[in-house]
Amino acid sequence: MLESSLAALKSSEECLLFPTGYAANLAVLGALADAEDCAIFSDELNHASIIDGSLLATRRRQGASLHIYRHNDLEHLDALLSASSAPRKLIVSDSLFSMDGDYADCAGLVQLRHRHGALLCLDEAHATLVCGEHGGGAAEAAGVAHEVDVHVGTLSKAFGAHGGFVATSAPLKQLLISRGRAGIYSTALPAPVLAAASAALEHATPALRAQLRANVDLFAQAAGLEPGGSHIVPIVVGDAAAALGASASLLRQGFHVPAIRPPTVPAGSSRLRIALSAAHSRAQITALAQALRATGVLSRRLPLFR
Repeated sequence: MLESSLAALKSSEECLLFPTGYAANLAVLGALADAEDCAIFSDELNHASIIDGSLLATRRRQGASLHIYRHNDLEHLDALLSASSAPRKLIVSDSLFSMDGDYADCAGLVQLRHRHGALLCLDEAHATLVCGEHGGGAAEAAGVAHEVDVHVGTLSKAFGAHGGFVATSAPLKQLLISRGRAGIYSTALPAPVLAAASAALEHATPALRAQLRANVDLFAQAAGLEPGGSHIVPIVVGDAAAALGASASLLRQGFHVPAIRPPTVPAGSSRLRIALSAAHSRAQITALAQALRATGVLSRRLPLFR
């Protein structure tokens, strides 16, 4: 039942559950590269599970190759695709990037998918239940969900449960069942987790998405940040020690804002990573903005590393 609901959410034919979102990405990349010589084209800021899955896949299959394109640079991706003669081309990208909080150009990626006869895999871990009219993610919000070959998601994040999933076509689901080693040789999700994820799917209403959007806008206004961003808000401070110090100061005031440091982010771009939710109150959001101002990080905020 949960797989059917997730497939419908993603405008896909089928869905397959996995122990984690990490395992889902490893299975997708490994299965697609193992079935046929494949060139994988990956955004440079993709999640670690995509990076690891791509490296494992291309090392296991002699004819597979990995090509990294500059972050959200579709002209660079287009050039790399044009230069490849691989029989199978796979474009893979986060739809909402976990450390920078920016979105992929899903519509642009779909255009390149068609132009080059490629498969497109989007990791919607941070966008599922958050974006789109029905919570289908960034691809739904862009109006291209039905043109994405593989949707990878997680049952943590907005679901508040555990596990991962892949929404795709019936043939690709069968390929994953046969060749998706990260799922085949692992353990199925327990029934209570499936029940919790199903309940979360039922309760993820448009009203909650609207409340999250309002909270994002309120925080941007209160903190003096650019409007229109996502619920993931990075405050780049540069120095790792400064980020740790600011994080500790905020924790003493009741705000858990992790400090993200190398190697998760590039050297010189350590940051505070704020993740807003629909459950945060106006009072909590404005108090967080005030606490951030008191630490001085907002006035010393650096641009995102590119």
